[in-house]
Amino acid sequence: MNLADTAEMWWKSAVLYCADVETFLDLDGDGRGDLRGMLNRVDYLADLGVTCLWLMPFYPTAGRDDGYDITDFYGVDPRLGSAGDFVELVRTCHSRGIRVIIDFVMNHTSDKHPWWKSAVRSKDDPRRDWYVWRSSTPPDTSKQVVFPDKEDALWDKDPASGQWYLHNFYKTQPDLNLANPAVREEVIRTMSYWLQLGVDGFRIDAVPFLFAEDQLPKREQKFPSFDPHEYLRNLKAYAGRLNGQAMFLGEVNLPYADMAKFFGSGDADELSMQFDFIGMQAIYLALARGDARPLATAMRDRPAVDVGSQWANFLRNHDELTLDKLSKSERQEVFDAFGPEKDMQLFDRGLRRRLPPMLGGDERRIRMAYSLMFSLPGTPVLFYGEEIGMGENLDVPGRLSVRTPMQWQPGDNAGFSIAGKRRLVRPVTEGAYGPDDVNVGEQRSDPDSLWSFVQRLISRYRQSPEIGWSTAEVLDHADHRVLAHVCRKDDWALVALHNFAGEPVEVSVDVPGLTRGTILVDLLTPGRPERMKTGPRGRITMTLPAYGHRWWRVVPEGDRRIDH
Repeated sequence: MNLADTAEMWWKSAVLYCADVETFLDLDGDGRGDLRGMLNRVDYLADLGVTCLWLMPFYPTAGRDDGYDITDFYGVDPRLGSAGDFVELVRTCHSRGIRVIIDFVMNHTSDKHPWWKSAVRSKDDPRRDWYVWRSSTPPDTSKQVVFPDKEDALWDKDPASGQWYLHNFYKTQPDLNLANPAVREEVIRTMSYWLQLGVDGFRIDAVPFLFAEDQLPKREQKFPSFDPHEYLRNLKAYAGRLNGQAMFLGEVNLPYADMAKFFGSGDADELSMQFDFIGMQAIYLALARGDARPLATAMRDRPAVDVGSQWANFLRNHDELTLDKLSKSERQEVFDAFGPEKDMQLFDRGLRRRLPPMLGGDERRIRMAYSLMFSLPGTPVLFYGEEIGMGENLDVPGRLSVRTPMQWQPGDNAGFSIAGKRRLVRPVTEGAYGPDDVNVGEQRSDPDSLWSFVQRLISRYRQSPEIGWSTAEVLDHADHRVLAHVCRKDDWALVALHNFAGEPVEVSVDVPGLTRGTILVDLLTPGRPERMKTGPRGRITMTLPAYGHRWWRVVPEGDRRIDH
């Protein structure tokens, strides 16, 4: 493998870190995190090993969907800082070798956005057709709503005009009409603005909604149909002209076959990366069963991608932990194991919990899960606080239970803010996962902490680009409790073993392409690296402890890489 090849498509071996500005660090003392606070923690991210910061929405907002109901796509929420603060943050990140991507939310606006206020004034308003309207009574869409606890239809009636408008999310978030060329031009204009301010790409929100054609009766269609994939290719090409290394990370929660279409026709000419929702859900089913087979099946089903494309691996994100691609009985297995109480579940399809509480605080299982995430072919994505094992706060409603203030140190407010508790944007998690027991300050100085383990994973991942540049290759063996896979790129290879069981398992696995006597080096165990040789047919035989995990680097003759 040629290391120089990894420079151009940086996202294939990056480590992404998703952070919410308003819950990360409050530097001005008003109880809400801010861009200056985020800038203050850039060196922390660099120390952890993060190479790309993904910022959740920081735009002006009506405050009804945690920043995703935007009132100005060109602005910065004044409570979080200014455009100048944003540029300083990007410039500082770049100086530390950290790229920055931002949420791109152009499926809808807030109903407080000036475009919508203009659109509802009159049917003849120039902005009217920037949204999706119908005069005929819409069909029943109750089974299609995204938020069944708040909405019962995708269409809502405008009392002034008597027409219905489309909102795939909350009724306070009317959908933009991408069939309208003027709207498509505005999307490009918005993208251009942020690229000129220095961002390195976008996490594109709700891609299937953004690029799907809105189903209207033919007599009410005002614009010719457009090819959403062609439009996405045009967006990607335009971004590439402004920033040759711009990356698009798409939220596309669809079956694998449908997801593959959004990578494009080759060389990532549409999305650069997509979150592997199916693989993530298979991980939780495997954890619940203590059986690696659900994940092995998902990895074998996962489509291979072209050289410019990539899968993004994750265990948690900022929304509910969706289980919608599991069968009803499989979903119930995960609920029973990790969220048996109704208050832990959301929308009958997901969990509003973080990983450590779901695993009962079992450090062995937690570390195995993160080792697994970093070792699977693809790019790992961390949600803020995962590196220290933060828990959720179920007293906070809905999805926000996992978006609590970052826990920097013990004591009141977790070092997040000097404001009084009642002024905090969201209450700090309390109890066993509160800041007195889970915080950055104590873990960074402890070589045996979860933070130190995640830092080691990041370091080993960065030293093993074959992980990000390979296709899933699951190895056959006799014990279904262990997942064995190899990441292989040219003459570089890494073999990973993960035990999903709560007892030791002896495993013997043949690695195709290896011969007797091939040298393997252990990458994860602290201290002097262990070395071993393979048996006949490249066989590895070893006993993994309960929830044990090992990464073995294949050392070909003449290899000059540093072991650790």
